Amino acid sequence: MSRRLRDLCRPHAKTARCRPGEIHLEGEAGKAIAVARRRLIVAGAVFMLAFGAIGYRLVDLGVIRAGAEAERAKLAANKTLPTDHRADIVDRNGIVLATSIRSWSIFADPALVDDPGRTARILAHIFPQQSVRTLESKLRRKSRFVWISRQASPAAYQQILRFGLAGIQARPDLRRVYPQRALVAHIVGSSDVDNKGIAGVEAKMDERIRTIGRPLRLSIDLRAQAAVREILARSIEYWRAIGGAAMVMDVRTGEIPAMVSLPDYDPYALLRVPKNARFNRNTLGVYELGSVFKILNTAMALDYGVTHLRKKYKVDKPLPAGRRFIRDLHPIARPIDTGAILVKSSNIGSATIAEQVGGKRQKKFLRRAGMLAKIPLELPEAGQPLYPRHWRPVNTLTISFGHGIAVTPLHLVAAVAGIVNDGVMVAPTLLRRLNGKPLWRRRLVSPKTSRILRVLMRRVVLEGTGKRANAKGYRVGGKTGTAEKAGRGGYRRKALLSSFVAAFPMNRPRYVLLVSLDEPKGNKKSHGYATAGWVAAPAAREIIERIAPILRIPRQAEEPEKSRKQFLASAASGARKKDRRSAASGGSRQ
Repeated sequence: MSRRLRDLCRPHAKTARCRPGEIHLEGEAGKAIAVARRRLIVAGAVFMLAFGAIGYRLVDLGVIRAGAEAERAKLAANKTLPTDHRADIVDRNGIVLATSIRSWSIFADPALVDDPGRTARILAHIFPQQSVRTLESKLRRKSRFVWISRQASPAAYQQILRFGLAGIQARPDLRRVYPQRALVAHIVGSSDVDNKGIAGVEAKMDERIRTIGRPLRLSIDLRAQAAVREILARSIEYWRAIGGAAMVMDVRTGEIPAMVSLPDYDPYALLRVPKNARFNRNTLGVYELGSVFKILNTAMALDYGVTHLRKKYKVDKPLPAGRRFIRDLHPIARPIDTGAILVKSSNIGSATIAEQVGGKRQKKFLRRAGMLAKIPLELPEAGQPLYPRHWRPVNTLTISFGHGIAVTPLHLVAAVAGIVNDGVMVAPTLLRRLNGKPLWRRRLVSPKTSRILRVLMRRVVLEGTGKRANAKGYRVGGKTGTAEKAGRGGYRRKALLSSFVAAFPMNRPRYVLLVSLDEPKGNKKSHGYATAGWVAAPAAREIIERIAPILRIPRQAEEPEKSRKQFLASAASGARKKDRRSAASGGSRQ
């Protein structure tokens, strides 16, 4: 080490000599170097922070925001907004029943509007449903935000852009559209301006529609729906009824391919239509349906073993029921058997059979048939059945022929479907069952009881009150039901609810159909009658002839009458033998 350097160097206390990095200058030179070092460190830190900020900005623009812009472009291409997404609703064949399209919600900042009068006149021209006065009052408010129009069309938005109105702005939105309009209004329902379901499937399945990424496929077949609606509307007009309902159900899967309630409504004007048009008669209306209940009464008695086909009943005299009497529309002088009671629709015979069954077992059977509770379905419009709180003997008699208990048409269709489907009742549904299996199933009656009822229902159409429902080639079976509507002070004799429930083809039932007309009026052709055999049965026949090919039901030759009689004879013979065995053992089936 040189002498000059040695003179400038002052070693550490424990170091024998100066080493590189351990030089400590004394005086002004040392202070200057220390200051320079600190400034260099600060400058380096500043440059590092600056380059770090620039690097982050480059990553933000090149990677993060580029991904977000790509996602927004993808959403725009798909014409969906994440917060307003609603899946399409389609029929079983993929035809669109409800979908969402791009729209614009127009709003204003009154503080930025130059000329409220002129702006209001232009907006009234674009939105003719709003008056100039209303729009001008909105534009003169003290607030900074007012709605002009929700979910406006792209054409309306383009006009606003063309005029360049100061203070008028727009945001992208989604609008729900219903291409089929009133045809499926009671099923699909509608949604409000905030894209929230407020009726029908749109309301009941709102959460699922918002979250699924594929269309919601219903069981409805739009072709069958259109045919049923056309025929029902024509029948209502011809018989001057105030309304009507019709429904078709697959007895094996529970799927409903058609459900019509008239009058119906335009889903775009849900809040402006009359209440009776918004009312779904199939699922919400509860009615005393009359003699169609005799199907359940007969099946119940046969299944409990209380009666058999050859057992005779006297029906020539009115049957006391409390302070009143049960009568038949067409009195029968001779004793008739259990089958004839259903075929000829005898109120007296049905009440007598129900009396033998007893109120406790009758109530138990009806509960098993789903008649005493709401039926779960993918609609919020569901009616609660009305039945006696205290099940008195007189109630047992009247309920046997459909009076004193009020249910929805859906209740009756589901129960009759269970009776004809080898005795197995399945869950009704408005969703397509891709696997062909119902949501649930339970046994209602035995397979043998089911076979007997199918033959008897077929006889009703061939020999009884339902002759006008006989659709050639489809082996229709069914039952008529004419009920007087309740009013103040009792039943109104001329206010009828005329219904016909049918199943086809009866040798192997696949579908159940219910047609109901509310307060039809008789005419010359019907000799003044407005009963179900005259007004509802012909509509059922026409519907079956129209929809059977659509539902892929092949035409069949008429079954030989001899085979029906042989089956009934064998069933009656088996019942008599069973009765003799039961009597010998001292008991009967409960």
